[in-house]
Amino acid sequence: MTSAPKNGRRLLAVVAGTAAVALALVGCAGAGSGTAVAKSLIVGTTDVVTFLDPAGSYDNGSLAVQTQVFPYLFDSPVGSSTPTPDIAASGSFTSPTQFTVKLKKGLKFANGHDLTSSDVKFSFDRQTKIADPNGPSYLLANIATTAAPDPLTVVFTLKAPNDQTFVGVLSSPAGPIVDEQVFSPDKVTSDADIVKGKAFAGQYSISSYKFNNLVRFTAFAGYKGNKGVAKTQNVDLKYYTSASNLKLDVQQGNIDVAYRSLSATDVASLKGDKNVKVHLGPGGEIRYIVFDFDTQPFGTKTANADPAKALAVRQAAADLIDRDAIATQVYKGTYTPLYSYVPQGVDGATTVLKDLYGTNGKPDAAKAKAALDAAGVATPVKLSLQYVQDGHYGPSSAEEYALVKSQLEATGLFAVDLKATEYVTYNKDRVKDVYPAYQLGWFPDYADADNYLSPFFSKSNFLVNHYDNAEVQAAITKEATETDPAARKAEIQDVQAKVAADLSTLPLLQGSQVAVAGSKVQGVTLDGSFKFRFGGLYKSK
Repeated sequence: MTSAPKNGRRLLAVVAGTAAVALALVGCAGAGSGTAVAKSLIVGTTDVVTFLDPAGSYDNGSLAVQTQVFPYLFDSPVGSSTPTPDIAASGSFTSPTQFTVKLKKGLKFANGHDLTSSDVKFSFDRQTKIADPNGPSYLLANIATTAAPDPLTVVFTLKAPNDQTFVGVLSSPAGPIVDEQVFSPDKVTSDADIVKGKAFAGQYSISSYKFNNLVRFTAFAGYKGNKGVAKTQNVDLKYYTSASNLKLDVQQGNIDVAYRSLSATDVASLKGDKNVKVHLGPGGEIRYIVFDFDTQPFGTKTANADPAKALAVRQAAADLIDRDAIATQVYKGTYTPLYSYVPQGVDGATTVLKDLYGTNGKPDAAKAKAALDAAGVATPVKLSLQYVQDGHYGPSSAEEYALVKSQLEATGLFAVDLKATEYVTYNKDRVKDVYPAYQLGWFPDYADADNYLSPFFSKSNFLVNHYDNAEVQAAITKEATETDPAARKAEIQDVQAKVAADLSTLPLLQGSQVAVAGSKVQGVTLDGSFKFRFGGLYKSK
């Protein structure tokens, strides 16, 4: 998941490379069941919401709210990265191309409407029909049809068989179940209409909503999912435009939890403060530069289009980047260098970029010059590079991209025109070929290597950067349908090698999840689901 995906279409959306998901998955009792034990709590963030409607957004700020208020058929319980039935009672493959879900009985939305299989069908049908360029509909590309034969049964017919990770897709940002009596079937529904309609059935409902200012969540007693009843009755989510103010407020006890995004320097200093606790979790986040194949230097829509020269420009940039310097100087070790497309810690990860570009991961100006000279590229190469200025990717983006600019220009091989844009504009412009090269960050939809490959390198990928390699696409389809774990791992590594040769994106860093909480705050859990749930938070006396 990133800032602004597109209406992509990939053959499969696959998450777990095991045959286990082919077995019936039976629901279990909700974790942490019982009643809410505290009255209120405040969480602060610098993230922003684009839309509450899951069909119109695909970013962390929006997901942070959606995670609290919408149910899923399958979702990862707190403390786990493995999806299990949420409002589903069970789910199983009833044929190679059919996945059948049975819903729990008596489900309702906070407005009193019944939640039935009709709402489930509606939720998935509208995602694919709306296909918003900034939404996650591409994740559902393997769904051929969704049927609701009775109020408690949903049958998904898939285009490609043996989709071992379909359960992960159901737990992804494309999976929230919405109320068909409130949401539009063919367009993104406004935040105001959603809040007014109380169209929620997660751990929380929204009782007050001020766009990117303050959201009040109130525990929803009717939630019957795998995370149980929320432990705090009311949680306020407060939005900050300044990470320094966020740090100050959590430090002084004005808020209880700060989650996304404090600077690395702030996190380091807070570790020594006895009034707060810094929580670290597994990090699936990656940061990278995207090249637009149409508008980058020598891109296909430029006056001097030349694919060989365009590739040489990308290769030279890869030869000059010093990831260690960015990780240590800018991020104080809270991020680490990323030398491939699948981050370390995820099965199938390699260090292929370390092998191909620079010298053992270090910048190599002679190698960069040789790549440009061999393609006949005159220097300095004029490169327009864009990043987000309002902290959407954390408060250190300006420093990060100033260092990237410095690294590219140090040898005189590049002349970088570095510009910053506010996220709301950035989110729209980057899918319209406005930026020849630009910043993005990715937070996985589910914990599997495929989620770092299919979204980026399928023909109609969410990057909308016009990368199209049929050999890569075939390799992705192969790994996505492979049921043998060892064979699939090798195929995932093969995909990384192929895309490394093309360099449609340039991976830079991978990071950790970080939350800072007051000393009395309990229940902070940062797990491999990469979702931060408010329902487990409470303050001890």
